[in-house]
Amino acid sequence: MTRILLAEDDAAMRTYLTRALENAGYEVVAVDRGTAALPWLEQEHFDLLLSDIVMPEMDGIELAQRCAETSPDTKVIFITGFAAVTLKGSREAPHAKVLSKPFHLKDLVLEIQRVFGQPSQVSV
Repeated sequence: MTRILLAEDDAAMRTYLTRALENAGYEVVAVDRGTAALPWLEQEHFDLLLSDIVMPEMDGIELAQRCAETSPDTKVIFITGFAAVTLKGSREAPHAKVLSKPFHLKDLVLEIQRVFGQPSQVSV
């Protein structure tokens, strides 16, 4: 089962994404900030880091950079509601995918499947 570490500071969005991803068959650990994600990345294996870019204490870009150091095999997808931040995210972490909010959950699941080279089967 694909393990996802979700870092999202908005509680409603975090709950919504967690439920949707679990319903799609993923195992999800959700945290409310980048600094809370670091211990998880250091102690456990995750296939994917799904991170908001704009968060308090540590933004998603710095989190992705730290993830690359501690867990280089973990893939990264950014989610953000800010167009300018989308541009920064794609420059700072060129191997990461960036999804702009709002997005449909189907699109998120399809992007995750693409990242892992899985056949497109959406069940959200």
